[in-house]
Amino acid sequence: MRILLADDEENIREVVRMNLEMENYEVIAAANGRMAIKYFNEQHFDLIILDVMMPELDGFQVCEQIRLTNMEVPIIFLTAKGTSVDRISGLKRGADDYLTKPFHLEELLLRVKNLLKRAVKPSEESAVTYSFGTNTVDFRTFEARGNPGQFTMTKKEAMLLKLLIDRKNEVVSRQQILQTVWGYDVYPSTRTIDNFILSFRKYFEADPKNPKFFQSIRGVGYKFVIQ
Repeated sequence: MRILLADDEENIREVVRMNLEMENYEVIAAANGRMAIKYFNEQHFDLIILDVMMPELDGFQVCEQIRLTNMEVPIIFLTAKGTSVDRISGLKRGADDYLTKPFHLEELLLRVKNLLKRAVKPSEESAVTYSFGTNTVDFRTFEARGNPGQFTMTKKEAMLLKLLIDRKNEVVSRQQILQTVWGYDVYPSTRTIDNFILSFRKYFEADPKNPKFFQSIRGVGYKFVIQ
């Protein structure tokens, strides 16, 4: 089993890595969020351990980016922020577990073992499909059903739609969209996002000029609204 470990505190990173390797896991360690995303995009991992407070990209942002393309890999947060609000925020971003620093290594190892045992299999449809109104989207194949009938979205369309759905009924700023969907280095113009939203309205709204699901929040960004 291969584990991606991201933590900017070297002493914690090395102690956790050593203990995981003693349990016969292969561990790839990253010192910041940007490095974690790079490793994730280049390699296969069976589980991910993320510190929340990291430079460049924090753990929440890394988790959110991963969840746009992979809903199955288990993710554990390690963090000094242990309030219920922080825990809820982490779980809403797609984490499977949350361990507050300082923690017992034995507890972390048990949580890793348990998550790997019950990891969601990619074949489970509930993990990759979403329906709203009369529309359906499969985030594994990018196949969708809407106003044009059955059609295939681009990968970027699927990633942006997944982000909005994951944040349903919340305002997502253009900056958040650019950083999460397009990544840390490549920022297209905000007009590109506007064009994607226009496409979503054509695909999925009964009346694209009076959108029900994809609403613009003037001067901020967009909101996917669902009751």
